[in-house]
Amino acid sequence: MKTTVKDFKKILSEKILVIDGAMGTMIQRHKLTDKDFRGERFKDYPHDLKGNNDLLSITQPEIIKDIHRQYFSAGADIVETNTFNSTSISQADYSMHELVYELNYESAKIAKEVADEFNKKFPDKPRFVAGALGPTNKTLSLSPNVNDPGYRAVTFDEVADAYYDATRGLIDGGADIILIETIFDTLNAKAAIFGVEKLLNERSLDLPVMISGTIVDNSGRTLSGQTVEAFLISVAHTKNLVSVGLNCALGAKQMRPFVEDLSNASDKFLSVYPNAGLPNEMGGYDETPQTMASILNDFIASGFVNVVGGCCGTTPDHIKEIAEIVKNHKPRIPKTREPFLHLSGLEPVILRPDSNFMNIGERTNVTGSKKFARLIKENNYDEALSVARDQVEGGAQVLDVNMDEGMLDSEAAMTKFLNLLGAEPEISKLPIMVDSSKWSVIEAGLKCLQGKGIVNSISLKEGEEVFKEHAKKVLSYGAAVIVMAFDEKGQADTFERRIEICSRAYKILTEEIGIPPQDIIFDPNILAI
Repeated sequence: MKTTVKDFKKILSEKILVIDGAMGTMIQRHKLTDKDFRGERFKDYPHDLKGNNDLLSITQPEIIKDIHRQYFSAGADIVETNTFNSTSISQADYSMHELVYELNYESAKIAKEVADEFNKKFPDKPRFVAGALGPTNKTLSLSPNVNDPGYRAVTFDEVADAYYDATRGLIDGGADIILIETIFDTLNAKAAIFGVEKLLNERSLDLPVMISGTIVDNSGRTLSGQTVEAFLISVAHTKNLVSVGLNCALGAKQMRPFVEDLSNASDKFLSVYPNAGLPNEMGGYDETPQTMASILNDFIASGFVNVVGGCCGTTPDHIKEIAEIVKNHKPRIPKTREPFLHLSGLEPVILRPDSNFMNIGERTNVTGSKKFARLIKENNYDEALSVARDQVEGGAQVLDVNMDEGMLDSEAAMTKFLNLLGAEPEISKLPIMVDSSKWSVIEAGLKCLQGKGIVNSISLKEGEEVFKEHAKKVLSYGAAVIVMAFDEKGQADTFERRIEICSRAYKILTEEIGIPPQDIIFDPNILAI
């Protein structure tokens, strides 16, 4: 029987769970050769396979099973599947992208078999399998070409499809939880969320989802530039989300202030699994189990944690020490989320009752600025970015971007400008309002935003079914939304019509689609005289 979101939340509210340590560290102990990685099935495969750890779930399943057993024996409640690189994008390095479903299925099946062994022996301590979805080796927010900051090596749809396929194998293999982890680019994570949600909806599954980001250094930001709170806001829309946490890149000592920030902001349960300190000059990890456990004891005693474990360099010995300390502490109680509009670029923007009017910079709009329109038509995007920069320096809190012009390929222009804007941290720190009368342009823009932006706009003009379809997509992409006071009869032109249309839209969005009320902005078409 599958663990439901409600079941898992109940367990997390009652005790701190322990997640396992590093898979790669344990595999390295076996000193495997290329021949070992190949096994009999791939002995004649025309590519080097050494280092493809995920393949061992097929060629050396007993090794992977034994590692899972060691972690459960050490006290872990959750083990991750051996699938950190089991997406078609990552497996393309080994020309094994066609094996993605099998890799995920076999890895989940192996882990579930071991979990079942322990659940039969110790029925009072349930063990879970987290289907691990790693970050891939390509990014949606960053260009791999320093000379072309607008270039992307992969598209949103390709990344979403890759995660969809991987998740299908994990679920079919028996994973209890989906864990999107080691997130250094939030837009990659949003594509993963999109792919996972698609599968959960298709199968009507109530499977818990955990999300774990990675802070790359003491700046407290992800590789793609987001702060901890901006990251939290960007992924908060995730279907079946039970926890948001941090893992990898840093040791526990370095991670502490960012875990505290996340704990203070998050209404979700919180996971943390740091590395065994920082890497030494040889790339290894030296922090002992006792030292790491003592640092994490402070996290736990401070009430920051619901799930705790280890990442790079950690072993069953580390997990054993951590499992001992959690016995003496109660789990963190998630914060109550304030019902305010939360937006994010690289940094958070929260509209509170005592806030002044939110300033929207509308000069990056081809219908609102002749200069900007001319620059876009001339393909002078560098100068067009200066218009956005001026808006930021002038005090804008959100940037409105509109490319609706008859002579433009609006979808391409929106994508190019937002990709270039993403490479400018002084501009991309702000949330983006994706503004268009064409849904295809809005969707193209949403696929470029790692933060939580605003859609401008949707309406009932084309009827309820189209309205609902667009609203569902807005929610899946993690955006707030402006609703225009239009319906099938046309524009609202009286007080009564405005109330009627807005009330109808609000009821659909909140009761049928599940968009939070604070993420809905109404434009009742009141024009200045």
